[in-house]
Amino acid sequence: MSKQNQWVVGVNAVASAIENDAEHVREVLVDSGARNPRLVEIEEQARRYGIEVRKVATQALDGIGGNVRHQGVAARYAAARTWDESELPGLVEAAGGKALLLVLDGVQDPHNLGACLRSALAAGATAVVIPKDKSAPVNATVRKPSAGAADRLPVVQVTNLARTLRELQKLGVWAYGLAGEVDDTLYGVDLKGNVALVLGGEADGLRRLTRETCDGLVRIPMPGDVESLNVSVAAGICLFEAVRQRGG
Repeated sequence: MSKQNQWVVGVNAVASAIENDAEHVREVLVDSGARNPRLVEIEEQARRYGIEVRKVATQALDGIGGNVRHQGVAARYAAARTWDESELPGLVEAAGGKALLLVLDGVQDPHNLGACLRSALAAGATAVVIPKDKSAPVNATVRKPSAGAADRLPVVQVTNLARTLRELQKLGVWAYGLAGEVDDTLYGVDLKGNVALVLGGEADGLRRLTRETCDGLVRIPMPGDVESLNVSVAAGICLFEAVRQRGG
């Protein structure tokens, strides 16, 4: 597990980091030669939150921004803790046969990811598993709707989601994927033991390999005339069905 600093660059990105998650903004660097009024606003906003502001040369920001346009401002941001996939077996073992994992296959909207993390923390989940690609990063935008969950709950980034599911299955974890078109329902499966609840992204749902790797596919019964639920809402329903079955 590691927690490291990262650089956020650009007017909108820095302003958002300060507004949504000032607690984790360590310092703001502003181009000493710039005359953009937005930079003055960012500087004033940062100082209001007690964040150190330094005036630097353009070349210093060029080195930080790389190929990304920095627009005269950058912020050093304390990235959320990251857990390595090699730590998953230990998390499952420590759960004593009652591991509850939320696996998100490509949730790309940061607000949705943050809301999923919040529900997972509230449900007492063991960890949330996300792929390193095709997923929103755990940044300031995610942290705000997560209400602290991004820092208090293990969020494990994995290289190959299907392979990770197979490794979890070897540890006795049953993986149930959510799919709207199947016959079996969420309320008809046993969620009391080691369970991974697998939900797809906003646009395409579960990817093919992820679907094929799951032990079973289930749906949330919806008598109303709605095609699908928001992924964060669906995650909450699935997680708290597991809580209900476990007597929580």
